[in-house]
Amino acid sequence: MTTCAHSHVLVTGASSGIGRATALRLAKSGYHVFAGVRKPADGAALAEAAGGDVTPVILDVTDPQQVASAVELVSGHVGDAGLTGLVNNAGIGVFGPLELIPVEQFRRQLEVNVTGQLAITQAALPLLRRARGRIVMIGSIGARFTPPFVGPLAATKSALATMSTALRQELAPWGIHVTVVEPGSIRSGAVDKLESDAQRVLDEATAQGRALYRDAFGHLVDFFADLHEKGSPPEVVATTVERALRASRPRSSYLSGKNARRMATIARLLPVPAQDALRRRLAGQPAPGSLTVGATG
Repeated sequence: MTTCAHSHVLVTGASSGIGRATALRLAKSGYHVFAGVRKPADGAALAEAAGGDVTPVILDVTDPQQVASAVELVSGHVGDAGLTGLVNNAGIGVFGPLELIPVEQFRRQLEVNVTGQLAITQAALPLLRRARGRIVMIGSIGARFTPPFVGPLAATKSALATMSTALRQELAPWGIHVTVVEPGSIRSGAVDKLESDAQRVLDEATAQGRALYRDAFGHLVDFFADLHEKGSPPEVVATTVERALRASRPRSSYLSGKNARRMATIARLLPVPAQDALRRRLAGQPAPGSLTVGATG
């Protein structure tokens, strides 16, 4: 799949970051992009930046009515040509100690990052079959190398990767390929949100919960904030997505961005105890078994 004449791609979560960069990149390369956004203003800004090669689509992947309406709109445009690609980028990121994360927040993240991706994929598959199109899932290197307190997000990305493996096999008879792009450290402009979300997790915890995790969690948040400030721009991931859509023999997964290859190598080569020691150091955690709790703990 090396040409993009009459090619149509749906990109979810296109309001900002990787999704926006991908929509602009593909539009510049000659694709017609249907850009899933939550707010009309974001869609208008994206269409203006792309110079007319982007059609904004109001799309919350957790809303069945919006999913159906979005695919109906796309179908009306593409007709028998079908959909060349679906880029599943929509997602949210919740970090924190698993002991402290409210279950409803964990469930919401699963709903957006996993169930929502399946919902839009199911709805778009008839259009993808017409074109023998491709599905690109935006995962995370965190699914391979998971530090402490990244568990809530990494769990959803691991589930997405597993779902992609199954989909790749199930859809192969129709020539539909499924690829996972695994970004590393990406400069997304969301550092302030990361820090405020982390503070909210601590604020909503009990006094005992804060005492248990405050120092190590704060250390990891500072580390991640610095890591992402120095990360690759989202355009790097957009380039990888285009490669996955165009390649004559696409891979099942692509690493993309700063530190992705390094973390994948560590996850592949280091024994688990050595990985745990490294991750513990990144999070500023005390040594195993070094902490004690009072009688009420």
